[in-house]
Amino acid sequence: MSGVVRSVSTFRQQLTAMGHNVFVFAQHASAYEDTEPFIFRYPAIEVPINDYALPIPVSPFISEVLPILKPDVIHSHHPFLLGQVAAHKAQELSAPLVFTFHTRYDEYSHYVPFSQELTKRVIIDWVLSYMEQCQHIITPSESMKQILEESGVAGQYISAIPTGIDVEPFRQADGEWVRHQRGWGNEGVLISVGRLAKEKNFETLLIAAAQVMRRHDHTRLVLIGDGPERKALEELAESLGIASRVEFTGRLEFDQIPGYLKAADIFCFASVTETQGLVTMEALAAGLPVVAVDAPGTADAVNHGQEGLLTENDSAALAQAICQVIANPALRQQFKAAAARKVAWFDIKAQAQKMLEVYAQAKEDKKAGRYVEVKRG
Repeated sequence: MSGVVRSVSTFRQQLTAMGHNVFVFAQHASAYEDTEPFIFRYPAIEVPINDYALPIPVSPFISEVLPILKPDVIHSHHPFLLGQVAAHKAQELSAPLVFTFHTRYDEYSHYVPFSQELTKRVIIDWVLSYMEQCQHIITPSESMKQILEESGVAGQYISAIPTGIDVEPFRQADGEWVRHQRGWGNEGVLISVGRLAKEKNFETLLIAAAQVMRRHDHTRLVLIGDGPERKALEELAESLGIASRVEFTGRLEFDQIPGYLKAADIFCFASVTETQGLVTMEALAAGLPVVAVDAPGTADAVNHGQEGLLTENDSAALAQAICQVIANPALRQQFKAAAARKVAWFDIKAQAQKMLEVYAQAKEDKKAGRYVEVKRG
């Protein structure tokens, strides 16, 4: 379900198809067995509280193998722990370091039991310091590039390259089969995808859904994903009196998700911490109109009034917009047609080519001794 994993996997698949070798170094995942070649695992400790594997950034085997592979570029997707290993290895091997700023890490400060203001300042300073060890920064959207520039990162070292998607699985998915299997019949299906965590703002969506269901009897909400907030969200649905009309699917294999999206009527999203809105792009690829909270990432994927409606971060506003789309079939069709036209923007081949251009520039910058510049204070 991780957007970061999806990004790594998607770019790796396309770059490999274009004739490049891509080696992946990640933490051990006890519930997952690798089926692809050239994936190297660092040991990790399971952290059950947050459903996360904490990597131990030491592996004698990887330290021996990496110099043999002679990487042209090291591309990091996280600034902590293994990200620090990536920076160290890049320096050791004289390879350029590229970093994708996938996440607004300061928005996750609530997981740390200290002063939120202090924690956010420390996280922001840490991430900026990490960027100064890099040759180039990738952001998944223009809005995230702007945020980094406002934080003092020099714009010439930042490229906005969204994670492209292969739209064919979404175009070809059999939504009718999923509807039959799930017993949805002729109900209106609102659907959302993501990790069930506080920063994804599913509480706002559930409260909005309850308001919608009071006005539209034959409507259900389907939430694809799992996470630490699942129990609390299930209890909220119960307290709102909509538990029987809210379906928590848990984690699904990715190849199942296109069918679920195709079977739905409206994609609803309330997260305010997205850097790209990858799941929103996938919903558009499936031809779904979108109703979502207006926030960075999501707003890069959806133009208000064209592919869907964007609202303030408020349950009542979100519910009103959902009801507007439900009540207007012509508007739904207009949004669906616009979504189909938007798909060309998601082409993975074009995005992979942009990534190769960044790698080439990073190699030149490394040779010239140039690093990302950050203007402090």
